[in-house]
Amino acid sequence: MSTITASGAHGAPLSKDPSSRFYVLEHHPENGTLLGFWLYLMSDCLIFACLFAVYAVLGRSYAAGPSGADLFDLPLVALNTSLLLLSSITYGFAMLEMQKKKLKPTLVWLGITGLLGAGFISLELYEFAHLIHEGAGPGRSAFLSAFFTLVGTHGLHVSFGLIWLVVLMVQLNKHGLTGPNKRRLMCLSMFWHFLDVVWIGVFTFVYLMGVLP
Repeated sequence: MSTITASGAHGAPLSKDPSSRFYVLEHHPENGTLLGFWLYLMSDCLIFACLFAVYAVLGRSYAAGPSGADLFDLPLVALNTSLLLLSSITYGFAMLEMQKKKLKPTLVWLGITGLLGAGFISLELYEFAHLIHEGAGPGRSAFLSAFFTLVGTHGLHVSFGLIWLVVLMVQLNKHGLTGPNKRRLMCLSMFWHFLDVVWIGVFTFVYLMGVLP
């Protein structure tokens, strides 16, 4: 009784599993993951565009309550902005080390990126807690509702990015700089830099313009 096997272009089996009578070629498009992630980022752009539009409409609706000039602590926000932008630079260093196929330096730079991102989230939570303590919670006015929604949505994205970063570091430590892990690093890199660009818009449009009379 003969065994029917599928072969490649040069007659070689398409699977190395000796226990299988039928060999199946599993093909993953090299650019498929990155293209799909670009599409996801475009959908996220639409979400943030809607939130910015809502804030543009409601950003001056104070309902006789405090305005941004009364509430925003620009030095604190500037420090927070510096942490996030610096984390983007350290992630870039991690990607350079990945290109050199150096696992340990890659993990070190990713760890520094995670610490900076955690510092950003901590300061943002402190700002939110302070505003709520001062009676300027999201239910105080339409302005504050739009503010908490926009800034909070960005903060949630950074938090998810940190979880993703930790999981990816575990995968790197376990499996090394494999092809799939490199793709995941590239996707997280796009996501992290995208959040930096969005935050620059938040810092300029919400905070800097918010303190103007």
